Amino acid sequence: MGDLQMKGEANWRIGSSFDDLLAEQGILEETEAQAIKQILADQIIAAMEKDRLTKAAMAVRMHTSRLALDRLLDPTNTSVTLHTLQRAALAVGRQLRMELV
Repeated sequence: MGDLQMKGEANWRIGSSFDDLLAEQGILEETEAQAIKQILADQIIAAMEKDRLTKAAMAVRMHTSRLALDRLLDPTNTSVTLHTLQRAALAVGRQLRMELV
């Protein structure tokens, strides 16, 4: 608590959630998007490793470039399309499922 107060975070208080802190700093949406992208990238990488697929082979299966695959696997690049995610899932024999909760 002391460090946050010293940095001028007057709105932070004991008992607040981490989400509240991120929202107060205006980065909650961005952080959530990166977390979701990281999870998807990790799942794709795990499927590639299970199938012993290199990035080059995965790119060929997806009918895309290695550079595009690198963007897909980069958790900081959250601009990936649903079409690209679908192609990645199919390339490793998986299904893409999404839902609103």
